[in-house]
Amino acid sequence: MQILKFSQPDFDEKFSILANRGEMDMSEVMPKVASIIAEIRKSGDKALCEQIARFDNWEPKSGSQLKISTDEMKQAWDKTDEKLKEALKIAYERIKAYHEKQIEKSWLSYEKDGAVLGQKITPVDRAGLYIPGGKAAYPSSLLMNAVPAIVAGVGDISVCTPAVSGEVNALLLAAMHMLGIKNAYKVGGASAVAAMAYGTDTISKVDVITGPGNIYVATAKKMVFGDVNIDMIAGPSEIGVIADSSCNAHNIAVDLLSQAEHDEIASSFLITFDEELAKEIEAEMMSVLATLKREKIARASVENKAAIIIAMDKAHAIVLANELAVEHLEIATNDAWEYLPHIKHAGAVFLGHFTPEAVGDYLAGPNHTLPTGGTARFFSPLGVNNFIKRSSVIAMNEKTLRELAPACMALASAEGLGAHELSIKVRQ
Repeated sequence: MQILKFSQPDFDEKFSILANRGEMDMSEVMPKVASIIAEIRKSGDKALCEQIARFDNWEPKSGSQLKISTDEMKQAWDKTDEKLKEALKIAYERIKAYHEKQIEKSWLSYEKDGAVLGQKITPVDRAGLYIPGGKAAYPSSLLMNAVPAIVAGVGDISVCTPAVSGEVNALLLAAMHMLGIKNAYKVGGASAVAAMAYGTDTISKVDVITGPGNIYVATAKKMVFGDVNIDMIAGPSEIGVIADSSCNAHNIAVDLLSQAEHDEIASSFLITFDEELAKEIEAEMMSVLATLKREKIARASVENKAAIIIAMDKAHAIVLANELAVEHLEIATNDAWEYLPHIKHAGAVFLGHFTPEAVGDYLAGPNHTLPTGGTARFFSPLGVNNFIKRSSVIAMNEKTLRELAPACMALASAEGLGAHELSIKVRQ
């Protein structure tokens, strides 16, 4: 693993590379994604079927074969182990309860001058959820994307997920049934994003697209933004851990590997001001690696994307954590709550020795669709707000408009907009 110590002459240079890890090189895939989008805009279902044959190892003959029936979902649910059903239900209830606290309300304010000002909250009509399915299946991602849309009151939800060889993970199908999903499709990658953004005979055009994916998905979302809304440009999974001598080194090693096993380009960062602890955690990571089912993936991540960062002290560790602005930030110290007021940039913060990142992935309640690559500086977790719109409400009476007219006309005149000025003047 890469080890950076604050006293190294090149510390700032090497740390800057870690902090700027989110600079995904989209330039290489942009022409391919642009071609995929153009084909779907031109030929709809026909292009979709051709692209799936190229990328997913099966050959649908028509758009109708892309649709996942509710019967398939029900059959999967009926065959699901009762313990897994119960786990899905627990996750659903906790995620729903958390997101219900995010609901915004419409409001009106009756001003002293007679004006009525306000805000009207309306859910989008149609939402498109992208659920990845490449190296693993993620029913948890379906819950995290669908529940806030449901809570927001979205009436039409479409789900797209890749179906390599035409098969969809049974637990994902079961989760669709539990959530009452009616429109789901065996479409992945940039093709799914394009289909949801522009519509085909089979897949309806949506208003917002959410959900994580690979660089093709991220690039496609970036390219369709403006024609539809998106949640964020999400990159590979990542974790940062601030740890001191009060932590259990083995536990922290496992937590760091919990992200490394996602993807060869996932990032894991340990920040500590205890060099002996750093060595102990590294040794534990190497030991645990050999026991993982996804050892090859995790090892590649650890060797190429992980880093141990030795800070000067607690204050320096906080500075470094804020500069990294990681997706998941664990604070594994006895005084974890003392850190929280100083953490400015993180997708989600996990406090204390008994809050592993994995509990947030599944059923703590907060959303696990989080900003990556340092974008926690300006992006927020997926939530109900991603599925609603705010409309301003303005009402003036004659007296109020007369009082505001001179100032309003002066501003319109100063900007050279005569019709604006006149629209006020004619009401005097």
